[in-house]
Amino acid sequence: MSEEPVARERSGHTAAADGQFLYVWGGYVSVADHEVFLPNDELWLYDLENGLWERRDVCGTVPPAMSGTCGCIVNEELYIFGGCCDDGQTNEHYSVNLQDERFSWRRVTPRSGSLPSPRDKLSCWVHEGRIIYFGGYGHKLLSEITDPKSFIVDEASWAEDIFWGWNNEVHEFDTERSSWTEPQTFGRAPAPRAAHASASIGSKGYVCGGRIRETRTSDMFCLDLNSWTWSEIVSSTAAPLGRSWHTLTAVSDTSLFLFGGLSVDCRPMSDGWIFNLETKGWTEMEHQNKDKPRLWHSACQGRDSDVIVFGGSHDYILLVDKGHCNDALVFQTQPYPLMRLCQDFIASHASMFQSQILCLPPKLRNAVQKRTIFFRPSRKSQNCCNSCIYNLMQWFLLGTI
Repeated sequence: MSEEPVARERSGHTAAADGQFLYVWGGYVSVADHEVFLPNDELWLYDLENGLWERRDVCGTVPPAMSGTCGCIVNEELYIFGGCCDDGQTNEHYSVNLQDERFSWRRVTPRSGSLPSPRDKLSCWVHEGRIIYFGGYGHKLLSEITDPKSFIVDEASWAEDIFWGWNNEVHEFDTERSSWTEPQTFGRAPAPRAAHASASIGSKGYVCGGRIRETRTSDMFCLDLNSWTWSEIVSSTAAPLGRSWHTLTAVSDTSLFLFGGLSVDCRPMSDGWIFNLETKGWTEMEHQNKDKPRLWHSACQGRDSDVIVFGGSHDYILLVDKGHCNDALVFQTQPYPLMRLCQDFIASHASMFQSQILCLPPKLRNAVQKRTIFFRPSRKSQNCCNSCIYNLMQWFLLGTI
């Protein structure tokens, strides 16, 4: 029997989810002490129900192979902007229709407005068909640096009249009008940064941490995506250690999940935290992946507020760059609904319920059979089954079901 395809280990890739699949493109890996970009002519799909990978060829105007690009899904289309390729940071903009079986890429040509300057390690939010990009590390001509508060020059990186550095700029791309604008923002903006984490809930975009010059922080800011007003969120509790290359994911209408990253003292992190937007407090979350530190990974929301972490490195990649990963870690951040608990329990003990599964209504039977693939012993350790039983008993005893 042939082995199931699995996306190769990587860091600095782009990932986005649409509720059914996790889409992964690009990134890099280390080969014989050389950083090698992953092939740009393929797109990997991870089925959130059964946990299987599928590789798909792409066509069209394919983006160059790169890492550090920023990706998101708008109206069933995956957009990527920026990143770092063999020629350095870029400001090229591409998209691919995820409903098109050919997966044909196109270069996005704006009808109006100007592209932001080249950059990587930036982030974005999606709001009402618009993509709002924030921050990153890149380069500008000296004549383009008009505000030292919005672009901090990296004094170690310059060539003639080109300067590299960190920015806190906000740029908006309207996907319907195909237009770029740089809205004027108000309030106290975050310091210029890169390798930070961001997430959005409703009309609010959140930024957490990142690298600012030679330090890493864990501060939290919010941008109102309607009024363009910044506000700093001061934590009411002890905050996580400062870090970069971490992730922030919305898991409810009032909470965000932070995972991993590279700490102030350059340690790969494996801690997970929940930030409550109502109490403005952090709570460290217990989870089963404490032995799996990750940095420059991706994190997307899956079913029932699960967070799917893929790839990244468990090493300090600026010194030892051999720890790239390709496993998909699933974090449960909220109590599961009764239907999910029952499906997972049956699927993880499919051999006990073979005849009963066949008697289920077709739609429910198909759902259980997909989850059965996810819990197959050849794919998952016995801990997954034990976790399923534990969660079922835990939420029952807590009275949540």
